[in-house]
Amino acid sequence: MSESVKNTGLFALVALLIVGTGFVQSWNTALLILNMGLISAIMSLGLNLQWGFAGLFNVGVMGFVALGGLAAVLVSMPPVPEAWAAGGINVLAGLLLGAAVIVAAGLAYNRMAAGRLRVLVMLVILVGGFFAYRGVFDLGVEAVEDVNPAATGYLGGLGLPVLMAWPVGGLLAAGAAWIIGKAALGLRSDYLAIATLGIAEIILAVLKNEDWLARGVKNVNGLPRPVPYEVDLQNDPGFVDRVTGLGFDPVTASSLSVKLGYAALFAVVLIVILLLAQLALNSPWGRMMRAIRDNETAARAMGKDVTRRHLQVFILGSAVCGIAGAMMTTLDGQFIPTSYQPLRFTFLIWVMVIVGGSGNNFGAVLGGFLIWFLWVQVEPMGLWVLQTVTAPLSEGSALKEHLLESAAHMRLLTMGVILLLVLRFSPRGLIPGR
Repeated sequence: MSESVKNTGLFALVALLIVGTGFVQSWNTALLILNMGLISAIMSLGLNLQWGFAGLFNVGVMGFVALGGLAAVLVSMPPVPEAWAAGGINVLAGLLLGAAVIVAAGLAYNRMAAGRLRVLVMLVILVGGFFAYRGVFDLGVEAVEDVNPAATGYLGGLGLPVLMAWPVGGLLAAGAAWIIGKAALGLRSDYLAIATLGIAEIILAVLKNEDWLARGVKNVNGLPRPVPYEVDLQNDPGFVDRVTGLGFDPVTASSLSVKLGYAALFAVVLIVILLLAQLALNSPWGRMMRAIRDNETAARAMGKDVTRRHLQVFILGSAVCGIAGAMMTTLDGQFIPTSYQPLRFTFLIWVMVIVGGSGNNFGAVLGGFLIWFLWVQVEPMGLWVLQTVTAPLSEGSALKEHLLESAAHMRLLTMGVILLLVLRFSPRGLIPGR
């Protein structure tokens, strides 16, 4: 079997699984799996840029996805005038003062000669600047968070169209990646993994505790949509007449139409990113990145700036993850910082890349769809299997109850089994890179 036929068959199998879900369960479920599969494929592409192209072991994917979700709030939610009037100016002034302290400390370090005087000046700038920053910033934060904390308690956003949040999510994640990369990309791979994981947890801690920014653990609900609301379609006589004429129930048809609208938008983004990733992979830059990945010492000997190239691809991959994070928050319609867990937004994305085939963009896309489908469907499928197996057992049997309660753990067991099988029989993934 040729490689192209095999790859086409794998994508056809995933498509068949999603379509089969529509027939066996419901089309709403199938479209939800499709939408999240599209977003997961974009996240996999972002991680594949870092690991598959350059060999960067980033386990902080969760943090960049969360920053993308934050961008959806900051861009699309309307501002809260009362909060801005109460303490918005103090918050901005505090942030600017904090940035000025860091810049001043950096200038003192670079322009003064090494010695005790430089250390003393830096201590004065940092310690004095910290207390000045907290004095201004804390007053503003307290005033903002006291403004109707049950409903708002934060500054709000810019009130712009939510689609603008997607590229802004990429820019926000890219900016964070630049800062992280400057500090951590010189580390060895295992230390880089620890550093990125720790920084991702710091990002989440900030999002959970800084209520003035995005309400913290109180969450932000009701984000604007790029597609119509179901109730608006149901109240549209033209839409009702069209779907009724086709024999569909207006309520079901409105839900399917909204999900199809999301799927179309997400598919456009995925195709654009996939095309750009393929162009990058086959360009001289892509060949250079693979050369650096395979042998950094040889690449340095040929005059390549390895650290700079690592920073480039780290920023690009993080930006793609940030875009996906903004898309996912848009689909959910809410921003929940506590929902960003390493198991879902780091481990699962790594499984997608490894199973699909690291270094191959189409493999990353395949892994995103396949692993997300299994992540969603394994638990109900496992419950059905266990119900069938335990059917002969009497009601109230301790063994039967234990097995049925264990169905919730089937998805974790399945992910482990899939990883073992792929690493044993296809260690380079289903669609391996060259």
